[in-house]
Order: sequence, then C-alpha cells, then structure tokens
Amino acid sequence: MLETFNLAGTKALVTGGATGIGRAAALALAEAGADVAVLGHAHDPGETCHAVEALGRHALSFQGDLSQAEFRHHLVSEILRQWGRVDILVNNAGTIARGPAVDLPEADWDRVIELNLTTLFRMCQSVGRVMIEQKRGKIINVASLLSFSGGINVPAYAASKGGVAQVTKALANEWAKFGVNVNAIAPGYILTSLTRVLYEDPLRSRQINDRIPAGRWGSLDDLKGAFVFLASRASDYVHGHVLVVDGGWMAR
Repeated sequence: MLETFNLAGTKALVTGGATGIGRAAALALAEAGADVAVLGHAHDPGETCHAVEALGRHALSFQGDLSQAEFRHHLVSEILRQWGRVDILVNNAGTIARGPAVDLPEADWDRVIELNLTTLFRMCQSVGRVMIEQKRGKIINVASLLSFSGGINVPAYAASKGGVAQVTKALANEWAKFGVNVNAIAPGYILTSLTRVLYEDPLRSRQINDRIPAGRWGSLDDLKGAFVFLASRASDYVHGHVLVVDGGWMAR
C-alpha cells in the first residue's frame, strides 16, 4: 500500500514555490521521490530548489510573472525540453488584498482575480494539454476555507478562491476520462506570511484559535501529506475533490 504514495521518477511543477505553502508542497513532493520545478515571482525560488536537491532530487528554478502568456509558454516548454513531461502541477501562486469591500480599489480586485483565478486556469490549460496527451497527470489547485465562506475584508480573495473550487470541479468533469486528476486542497488557518497579520492580531487570532477543534493554527508540515496523497497513485479515483485541511474548522 505505501508504494502507491511513492512519487519516485515523477516530474512536478509548483507555482509560488519559493515560500510558504508552495515551498512546503515542493519539499513534500521531493521527499516522496519527485523531481520538482519551482516557480517564484516576488521571491527567488533558489533556496527551495537547493532544499529539493539536498533530498537527492533534481530541481529546476524559474522566476517570472505567470500572468504573462509568453512566460507561461516558456515555463512549460522549458520543463518539457529538459524533462520531457509534467506529471504533477501544483497551482499555488496567489495574492491577497485586505480592506473593506466598499473601499476596495479596482486595481486590487483585478490583481487578485487575475493571479488567483485566471492565471490558475491558464496554467491548468497549458499543463492539462500535456497531461491529456500523456494520458496521466495530477493537478492540485490551492483553494481556501474562503472557497466556502466569504471572510471579512477580503472580497476579491474570497471570490477568487470560490472560483478555484469550481474550476477544479469543472476540469475534473472533462479530464477524468483522460486519466488526469484535478483536485484542490483548502488549507485552514496555516501560519504563513499571508496570514501572519491575522496571527499577530490578538483578538482575531484568539477568535480563530477558539473555533479550531484541534486547538491550534496549522503548520506547513500539516499540509504535506495531503499534497503527496493527491499527487500519487493512491488518489487515482479521486476527481474534483476539495480536500479541507483545517484542524476541524469547517466541521464546527
């Protein structure tokens, strides 16, 4: 049974892999045996790549703007040139804008929707074509608890992550017959650079922590098993699922 979780010999691409959840995903896949191409934008993915290589795997480093079609084409083409295939895609690149909805600038709405939803879909398209031709592949989109609820002062983020859940299901409906699994992970309150502002707010942090049945915020290590499961043969019959990893938040 454990062999079905083995990713030895597979080739993965993780977007937003320089820090936070993306870095955790890249390392989890590498620990399970995958070679990993790591994409960063604002942050250099080099450190993550070094960590992948320290695990005895191969790594490719890319830095650029995924919202640019030319860069997306270059990214996928270069991975195919060097490795010949893409077995796993983790769509983690994302951003957030905080503030009351009534005052949200148009530019902030557009920026969040473009990266979190539109660019994610375009990456699914680009890599999905490769996977359909291969007759096999695993796409893991990073959703959120705000795929299910509206949140507070993050309307664009909530809209984008709701869209991520629906895109995941829509693509699964079309691509399952080709042997391509499209699923998502919805992390709960995981301590990262994006959530630190909440974690360091005494009132909001206590309110959040009090609702989590597990009694604590999640760590990046808490997500690793979910990424490996959805990337491996163990999840071959799992399609269109949004896997919540939240310490029980949604069950409360």
